[in-house]
Amino acid sequence: MTTTPPPASRRALLLASALALVGGSAAMAQDMPGMSMPTATPAPAASPPAKQDDDMAGMDMAGQQSPSDMKWMMKGAFGPYYPMSREASGTAWQPDASEHPGIHGMSGDWMTMVHVTLNGVWDSQSGPRGDDKAFVSGMVMASAKRPLANGDMIQFKAMFSPDPFMGKSGYPLLLASGETADGTTHLVDRQHPHDLFMELSASYAKRIGEDGSVFLYAGLPGEPAFGPPAFMHRLSILDSPEAPISHHWLDSTHITFGVVTLGYGQGPWKIEASRFRGREPDQYRFNIETGALDSTAVRVSWNPTRNWALQASWADVKSPEQLEPLVDQTRWSASAIYTVPFGDGGWWSTTAAWGRRSDGTDELDAWALESAVRPNDRWTVFSRLERTENDELVPGGTIYTVGKASIGAVRDWSVSERVKFGLGGLYSVNFVPGGLKSAYGDSPDGAMAFVRLKIE
Repeated sequence: MTTTPPPASRRALLLASALALVGGSAAMAQDMPGMSMPTATPAPAASPPAKQDDDMAGMDMAGQQSPSDMKWMMKGAFGPYYPMSREASGTAWQPDASEHPGIHGMSGDWMTMVHVTLNGVWDSQSGPRGDDKAFVSGMVMASAKRPLANGDMIQFKAMFSPDPFMGKSGYPLLLASGETADGTTHLVDRQHPHDLFMELSASYAKRIGEDGSVFLYAGLPGEPAFGPPAFMHRLSILDSPEAPISHHWLDSTHITFGVVTLGYGQGPWKIEASRFRGREPDQYRFNIETGALDSTAVRVSWNPTRNWALQASWADVKSPEQLEPLVDQTRWSASAIYTVPFGDGGWWSTTAAWGRRSDGTDELDAWALESAVRPNDRWTVFSRLERTENDELVPGGTIYTVGKASIGAVRDWSVSERVKFGLGGLYSVNFVPGGLKSAYGDSPDGAMAFVRLKIE
């Protein structure tokens, strides 16, 4: 995209975003008298509550049954020996100490969950490749699960996105690259819209002893066993409406039109393998695609304590790109997530992740460091640092190492018991080598201002 936004409007937006963050910091200080924000070292974690309280921490139950029934239902869908707070997108794990927001209720023997996040975003990216755009993003999630008499568990999940309504061109995001948005050209310096159907899945977990299980997960679409939880599910960055430029190294397979995963978990360990369709979703964002399960992924996960979640994974992805159907990719990923609660309902979460992709000729690496702190139910501050080796930014396949740093905040107000309205903003700085300055300018940056609706 080569449209250059009017300098005056861009400067006005950047100034407004900066004033919002500065003003927000002052307001935050008034909201939290006497509270100091954690920086490099988090505030000391509160003493862990008793195990039976951990399982139900932060849950808002509607129409609940007896406490003993509910304690059983709050266990994991893929292994009823651990709390459901360990589960994130697909079959990925996060720390047990994580939030698990949603409206949780009972319908007969079924436990249900509904969660909605919608963002109205104004996006401004500077420089010769920048652009301005208003769009809506987010997700609507729902699930239902029930235990069987023998201790097994079944679950159904659905997740939808409003992204297709932003159009095939997605939204401006400097240094991003990935699948085609229109079926004819590579999408560069823009984030593609996600499909309307982000997940339609079912799973069955067979309990083995007191602390083990074998599970089967299938989705059309679904998420194979690769990488950390998808970025819109990671507590360390889910409050940001900006997608990571490392997305196609770490978690772009989170919407896969055809996946079957078989896994085994024992205590803090889990190993799983997937067969899935390697092709990225096409430009038709409202449909459900089908195809052969031609690709393979394997992931090992370890949660040594309630505050840590670590994973390492590998994938052989067949023909992921529609415009390069003869090119396969091999991918590797490793990540560590640390989450700690503190104060009165506050938390701090950080993710460090590495990804590598290879087409048999070049090996390209990406790194991401994300961190967010929520001192109370009103404020969240989030940040991200990224570095990628990318051969798609300019024609010819030259590899450039680029980086991005983003920081933002969002202030929420309770509209009702389960509905929140938020105002937020973020600012991003992009780092490009000398060979790209003619294309991007000397100091390309970006900003987003957004309003948010959450039902949880």
